[in-house]
Amino acid sequence: MAKSNQQALKDVVLKPTYRVENIVASTDLKVELDLYGLAKLSYDIDYEPEQFPGAILKIHDPKSALLLFKNGKIICTGARTETDVKRSIDQAVELIKKYRKQAK
Repeated sequence: MAKSNQQALKDVVLKPTYRVENIVASTDLKVELDLYGLAKLSYDIDYEPEQFPGAILKIHDPKSALLLFKNGKIICTGARTETDVKRSIDQAVELIKKYRKQAK
């Protein structure tokens, strides 16, 4: 019986198909971020430093989530294309610029 199982496995032809569901990308803005201030600026930012050291920014279009860290690093998750990654990070940068102008 064991030999027939081995033979059956040898006869199987694997032809996997795939599709991109989730891209993870990172960037470094090389500036320090005020995560408390950013969280107050937008309802789309959740920041609970007792739970997690980064702020979570939810982008609606394209649908993705960004992890913002105090040291200026950003992790983008959930995007399906490189273009969506760029659009998501660009939205975060615009929000950060808006906050920095208000803070001055």
